[in-house]
Amino acid sequence: MKEEKVILKTEFITLNQLLKLVGASSNGAEAKYMILDGKVKVNGKMEIRRGKKIHAGDYVEVAETIYRVE
Repeated sequence: MKEEKVILKTEFITLNQLLKLVGASSNGAEAKYMILDGKVKVNGKMEIRRGKKIHAGDYVEVAETIYRVE
């Protein structure tokens, strides 16, 4: 499994914004359906809330890649 770092410039980022930022989805609708289809995990648990706040120290797993947020 591949790992990438994501550096936050704000206190948090929403899950759907993060997916767009890292290129895991090309738009908000695609991100929404990836999340609702259970293809995204936050800190090892499936997450279905696209507005979930992601903070430094969290990690998001999608499509065989782990994004570590700093």
